[in-house]
Amino acid sequence: MTLEGRFDDGVVHVGGDARQRYHDSRGYGYPLEGNEIALAPVEAAHLLYRGDLEAVVDERGERLSFREFVAREPGENFDVRFLVYADLRSRGFYLSPAAEPWVPNPPGGAADFAVFPRGKGPRDGEIEYALRVIGERTDVPASELQEGVLAVVDEESEITYFEVDRRDPTGTSGTDATLPDNCGADLLADRVVVWEPPLDLYERTFYGQPLEGREYDEPTLQCSLLEAAYLAERGAIDLDPATVRERGREVEGERFDRRLTVYTELRERDVVPKTGYKFGADFRTYADVESVENLGHSELLVRVHPAEYVFEPRDLALDVRLAHGVRKTMVFALVDDDADRSDGIEWWSLERLTP
Repeated sequence: MTLEGRFDDGVVHVGGDARQRYHDSRGYGYPLEGNEIALAPVEAAHLLYRGDLEAVVDERGERLSFREFVAREPGENFDVRFLVYADLRSRGFYLSPAAEPWVPNPPGGAADFAVFPRGKGPRDGEIEYALRVIGERTDVPASELQEGVLAVVDEESEITYFEVDRRDPTGTSGTDATLPDNCGADLLADRVVVWEPPLDLYERTFYGQPLEGREYDEPTLQCSLLEAAYLAERGAIDLDPATVRERGREVEGERFDRRLTVYTELRERDVVPKTGYKFGADFRTYADVESVENLGHSELLVRVHPAEYVFEPRDLALDVRLAHGVRKTMVFALVDDDADRSDGIEWWSLERLTP
């Protein structure tokens, strides 16, 4: 016997043997009195779609089929949320709205669904993913990032899943252990030349690039303004740090200070940042540099943004796809210009996920 539900106060009530049939065996809804359950609209729509629920009766007594029910779009962003819900159900996951009473301890923030490990449901006390659903034209403020999964539905109803995590970049490079003292240097238009530096400044701590290319005995180093500002502040080159920083601002505006903040923090975490220009990022990073001769692949691509930045899903997809294609992880460093450096950076990584 096929059951039908009734729409009441934002949820769909289903009686009969609904608890055993839908909740206990397949994780839909939450129990009410007796065998009755309450379904979120997206759960009711999925049961209608599958033919497990015959109809939903609305407040006016009209019986709605799946097509009629969905046409009313019961709830914000119902279309994209239904597509993701149906996709994850087809992959063998049970999931519920990320709210009580569906889930006893729901994830906070902007999550739409709590996705449970395969074979488990809302009463097992374990959540696999806190999942947020957006359309490809919905911007994401940096302040709304949270650990979990972001599902983006494009205009052709294809779904891309991104795993969002906090990141804590650390390394073992020991980059400041052998800095020289007051090397001669000249400030040019948008870079600095360091004359007669010790070999280790390039070969062990990976600052700059040799002017002579790969064939050198004693390299003359070309350094970026970021590298030069960092070295000047530590007395390693004989340039005024304020002068180098001011040149950086002339070249790239306020973005320079933000990038210098991240560059400095990475160096002090024993991570070597180098330009990420070839990858469309601010930096590529090396966590464990022993020597340039034995340099491995960089691990992270880092893009620097202000703390109030707003992401466009299309740009996220481009960044993550590019990083994945070169076997790296995309990391966003969000800088609060009003906070102390170590406390003023939030690190977030995004990676493609196949549930």
